[in-house]
Amino acid sequence: MQTDSRRARSEATQNALMRAAEKLVGERGMENVSIREIVAAAGQKNESALQYHFKSLSGLLRAIRDARSAEVQARRAELLVELLATTDTPSLRELCAVMVKPSFDLARNNPGFRRYVKAFGHELMMSESSALSNVSRYGGGGASGAQLTKLLTQALPHLDQRSYRQRMEAAVRLCSASMFHQARQRNAFRGAQADFFYNGLLDALEGLLNAPVSSDTQQCLDAD
Repeated sequence: MQTDSRRARSEATQNALMRAAEKLVGERGMENVSIREIVAAAGQKNESALQYHFKSLSGLLRAIRDARSAEVQARRAELLVELLATTDTPSLRELCAVMVKPSFDLARNNPGFRRYVKAFGHELMMSESSALSNVSRYGGGGASGAQLTKLLTQALPHLDQRSYRQRMEAAVRLCSASMFHQARQRNAFRGAQADFFYNGLLDALEGLLNAPVSSDTQQCLDAD
């Protein structure tokens, strides 16, 4: 019983620190937030609380991303089950919706997730390495991510492997930039403007992925 109580207190402290970091980073940017401010905002009197639970600021940020990624993956898995119960061959637009809707739904229904997107939603867009390779750390991985990738490749037979990766790289960065921008609007993820944003993003993704490979691009591919 005592162990369970200690574990519950530890989990509550960790959650408070993660939520405080999301809020502060969303308001000020990572470069303007200190460990001391996060600890204070989390209601912790001991300034070593963050180091005790997460070892470092990097450990705290990693824990935030891991927890939010798990939420995205779980929601995506639910959507795939619902979709594949109605068809064996989803349309490209339906698959684009599975790319966007998990994070969109979570942000619409959970103020904490909105703060997370506001704080960290731009990271894939800004990634200096491949955003597609990094996406598994931000919600794109797991079994549901692998399943979605398989369905997308089947829905895009006109793209060879290299072209597919190029298009998906652009798609990931587009989603990252768009969600981050939406999170910073006054009525983010709410009302008619959010519905317009969501459907417009699906339009853009569908067009990006479904566009034919031009003769100019094919020449580049053939030259390599």
